[in-house]
Amino acid sequence: MKNILITGGAGFIGFHLASHPALQNADNVVLFDKLNSYYDPALKYGRLKLLGFDVTPDSPEMEAETSSLYKGWVFYKGSLEKADHVNTLFEEYDFDTVVNLGAQAGVRYSIDYPQTYADSNLQGFLNILEACRNHPVDHLIYASSSSVYGANKKTPFCESDSVDNPISLYAATKKSNELMAHSYSHLYGIPCTGLRFFTVYGPWGRPDMAYFSFAQKIAAGETIQIFNNGDMMRDFTYVEDISESITRLFDRAPVKDSSENGSAAPARILNIGHGSPVNLLDFVKEIEKQIGKVAQKEYLPMQMGDVPVTWADTSRLEALTGYKPKYDLAYGIGKFATWFKEYYKL
Repeated sequence: MKNILITGGAGFIGFHLASHPALQNADNVVLFDKLNSYYDPALKYGRLKLLGFDVTPDSPEMEAETSSLYKGWVFYKGSLEKADHVNTLFEEYDFDTVVNLGAQAGVRYSIDYPQTYADSNLQGFLNILEACRNHPVDHLIYASSSSVYGANKKTPFCESDSVDNPISLYAATKKSNELMAHSYSHLYGIPCTGLRFFTVYGPWGRPDMAYFSFAQKIAAGETIQIFNNGDMMRDFTYVEDISESITRLFDRAPVKDSSENGSAAPARILNIGHGSPVNLLDFVKEIEKQIGKVAQKEYLPMQMGDVPVTWADTSRLEALTGYKPKYDLAYGIGKFATWFKEYYKL
């Protein structure tokens, strides 16, 4: 590893990836993030501080902030949807590996703010692909999502399953990213790996995610909303399993498969999930246990854009990297709860 770009570097997964010991072997690590207010920006500034960056809301766009902890590490505040911001990075640094984690997240938010998703997830990703085309990289790794599986009835979800029926705009943008990456890989030989993440959780997470919201409301004695009357299963994936999987993929770029049934493009898709779905009510019980309070619950019908089950088949990931996500719910929620109580001084 020499020069690595992580977009969404102040985000939940980006921060944990940057914190992984494997990144210490890189010559240069460039973090890039919009630092928007989709959720409390204080979390983003807190993550950056732990990486040695003294970034504030007044920090100007596209001025390099150097880390006080890691030599060769820099942070840029900027927007994926601004092509000049992306191009500036690729002109300044000769990236070997690009990890595109920057995007507008959230299934439910996409119903109310569709333009935001078109700007960040479509135009922003196109700008990354164009930059990789004009400044060739060894490996482009990008975040897709388990939401692309839509309302698939077959479980567990396998990468070869049909994903032609997204049920949210967010899912549609992630499916679009996979198609865009494959076309650029085919046309220009860019090695691309798309990662379908399954319900990621852990310390320094996103407050819009259910586990974080549940913890906040349980701690405050407020009522939590349980959708589909609790008849939901999720493949909850601890964030350290995500970061470990990504680092193992750095030097495992796909190559062209010229066999009769192969793709001429050096592109692939991988699931990253724990591989064992958990009932939503059991998940809530674990949060109650770790927070030390019983939740007040309101049972509601299924929300628009939601699905009843997610379940990852991770056999491709395991065959390629030798790694099987290993952290169970008790461990992961325990780690989250310890951080949560310390961060909010509970």
